[in-house]
Amino acid sequence: MSIYDKLTALNIELPAVAAPAAAYVMFAQTGNTVFLSGHLAKKDGKVWVGQFGKDISTEEGKLAARAVAIDLIATLQAACNGDLTRVKRIVKLMSLVNSTGDFTEQHLVTNGASELMVEIFGDHGKHARSAFGVAQLPMGACVEIEMIVEIEEPLVY
Repeated sequence: MSIYDKLTALNIELPAVAAPAAAYVMFAQTGNTVFLSGHLAKKDGKVWVGQFGKDISTEEGKLAARAVAIDLIATLQAACNGDLTRVKRIVKLMSLVNSTGDFTEQHLVTNGASELMVEIFGDHGKHARSAFGVAQLPMGACVEIEMIVEIEEPLVY
């Protein structure tokens, strides 16, 4: 099953790529490596605000991280000139989880993104990962995730 068939089977429609909220670009490429800037969790088109251990549950967090992953895939598609079949490997995810000092399930929240990458990209979606608890994120977002990806060079005719 192709990447696009998997997206369809999961009822995932990739959104438009978000514009940067400050002085940065959404992705940068060097050689075959693409670095995707941190993407904030969104719900109903707005920043998904909350702090784990205070007003948002781990299960809600998995959904938030999954939503971030969908936005990352949309940006990745733009980085691949519209062709996700160029993805060779999801190399690494780094997840920042807005949490209280006693919340210790950042890794479980981040699974929402990691599991989706494997669902979509199969073995090529298995990646290295870091999940950090932080005291706050921009605009009060509950989760922010960035990603590093190896892609194939486009065919040249």
